[in-house]
Amino acid sequence: MIEPKEAKSIIESLLFISEKPLLIEQIKEILPELDAPYIRSLVDELRLQYQDDKRGLSIIEVAGGFRMTTSPDVANYIKKFYKSRQRERLTVPSLETLSIIAYKQPVSRLEIESIRGVNVDGVINTLLEKGLVRIAGRKEAVGRPFVYGTTRQFMEYFGLVSLEELPKLEEFSHIPGLTQQETNATPVKKSNEAIT
Repeated sequence: MIEPKEAKSIIESLLFISEKPLLIEQIKEILPELDAPYIRSLVDELRLQYQDDKRGLSIIEVAGGFRMTTSPDVANYIKKFYKSRQRERLTVPSLETLSIIAYKQPVSRLEIESIRGVNVDGVINTLLEKGLVRIAGRKEAVGRPFVYGTTRQFMEYFGLVSLEELPKLEEFSHIPGLTQQETNATPVKKSNEAIT
């Protein structure tokens, strides 16, 4: 028989990694030697420990299961953290790549690299992590590469209501090095359908 301390440790780990509320039945699948009421009592003990120790995390019951969340007591500090993260400036390579995606979406990595002339793997990963771009599907081409599009967070970041508010490419014709073909190009999609 598994010791209560070890069982609580396992349950705590499961709560931490679970993306959705963790059901008692799911815990029972992992710990079949424990019955449901006992698992429930262990979860309740964990909840009280988090509450009594005034930890930065708490365990709440939601949608028939349990979820680990941040404590309401630290909400203001979390807001400050996210505000400081949102203020992070984008690098020039990130802005260039993001511009290409915004105007040409859905666009593949290879198409972006052919415009920029450099590898964009790292930049695209950074933009994905920041939630400014998303994988919008696959291109009907050899190898079926991913294509990228912008997100709602992109719209929020730049204060746009829709992609229609993006400056027209013709407005950039005065920029040295920009070809006539690039300034005459129109985005593949300019509706909010490109955004999720």
